Amino acid sequence: MLFVFNPKAGKGKIKAHLLDIVDIFNKHDYEVIIHSTQKPKDAYEKARQYADAVDLIVCSGGDGTLDEVVTGIMEQKSTVPIGYIPAGSTNDFATSLFVPKNMVEAASMIMEEELYHCDIGRFNKQTFAYVAAFGLFTDVSYETDQDLKNVLGHVAYILEGVKSLFNIKSYHMKVKSEEMEVEDDFMMGMISNSRSIGGFKNLTGKNVDMNDGFFEVTLIKMPKNPIELQEIMTALVISKDNTDLVHSFKSRKITIEAEEQVPWTLDGEFGGNQASVEIENMHKALNLYLKSKKNNK
Repeated sequence: MLFVFNPKAGKGKIKAHLLDIVDIFNKHDYEVIIHSTQKPKDAYEKARQYADAVDLIVCSGGDGTLDEVVTGIMEQKSTVPIGYIPAGSTNDFATSLFVPKNMVEAASMIMEEELYHCDIGRFNKQTFAYVAAFGLFTDVSYETDQDLKNVLGHVAYILEGVKSLFNIKSYHMKVKSEEMEVEDDFMMGMISNSRSIGGFKNLTGKNVDMNDGFFEVTLIKMPKNPIELQEIMTALVISKDNTDLVHSFKSRKITIEAEEQVPWTLDGEFGGNQASVEIENMHKALNLYLKSKKNNK
């Protein structure tokens, strides 16, 4: 097994559990190759290196660490299963899949070796685990200092988001999918496979299935006045699409053409500036060791 972890994620809380976690793996007859990430993309490099050389890759950290491992495995076209021990400040992916928050319990669950085939996404030539997004709130994750994230958790996201409210930028886009075509000015968009975004549950709707082959798409138009902005915020808080200012639908594939380069985020990490994107659901492409009665097999 390759066990790769981010020692700084979530106030470094893995340090208190590391020996217990490795002991659980050893008790289940795994020879464990342990790697503590030293720099950005380190987990990605290690996942690529070991994808075809081990029986299992377990990662621990935030959603960014998970994203790196998933990307590395997919680029190698490997089917090696992964296990995820959440240790970040939000852990949207783990929350969505009902992974235990207790790190030792999560390690024990992985050792039960029940496979769950999870959808992931392709963003042009890149891979993402659960969300591709642009606009308001989406730049928060990688603009917020890691130490600030650790201390404040969700509050850091909210504080940075509120600051950006005073400088809202919109992008003129043409959006096409089998379900709909729309052209408008959007201040935010999310293409996700998650029950939780930025630590907020139900932002993507209440009937999210992580392996149904569909993304949840949310596109928010640019408000023309404070009343429209309030209408949008209310719709997001109560998770109901009862306004013409928010487009919500499910889709397997979506293309977005913008009049300018738009900064995107993939799983909370910077995904590049793109004027044209094609996003496709890779149905059941990720092999994940997961045991939960709440997840559909």
